[in-house]
Amino acid sequence: MIPKIKKILYATDFSKNSSYAFLYAVDMARKHDAKIVILHSVEPIPIASYVYSGGTNAQYLREVEKRKQEAELNEIEKWVEEFCKRMDAYMSSSCSELVLKVLVPLGNPVEEILETANEEGCDAIVLGTHGKGFLKQTFFGSTAVKVLERTRKPVFIIPLPSDKADIDWDKM
Repeated sequence: MIPKIKKILYATDFSKNSSYAFLYAVDMARKHDAKIVILHSVEPIPIASYVYSGGTNAQYLREVEKRKQEAELNEIEKWVEEFCKRMDAYMSSSCSELVLKVLVPLGNPVEEILETANEEGCDAIVLGTHGKGFLKQTFFGSTAVKVLERTRKPVFIIPLPSDKADIDWDKM
């Protein structure tokens, strides 16, 4: 028997590909009467990129990362709200009602996707892909491939069709 999909993890990097994949996450949530957990991972600031002088220390770097993380959370919440408003014009119900929570952890995207899918009890993962690189990266993208290789959950990898590449999905 196929397990029910009640919670979907949708991971985004704010690209056109991710915006297009969000349509699939919303459609899947509607069809399965499921909720969506949105994840956008913020890469930690490499300490080596800072020049240590007088007042620069680890506490300062943590504060900078925290502000960056908060700014990303505000940005993604606004993005979801605006995107859903535009999509609601095409759909019968509000997609924002399907969003259970928005998470913006600090860390490696692959690790955060895998960890969040498990911790949140997600039944499926939806990812957009850039379609760059060679061989399997041509079809999936490096983050998507790494998630697919390491999870036991269903993963839906949504490429951006070439005929849709000119559409600005996050500004529709």
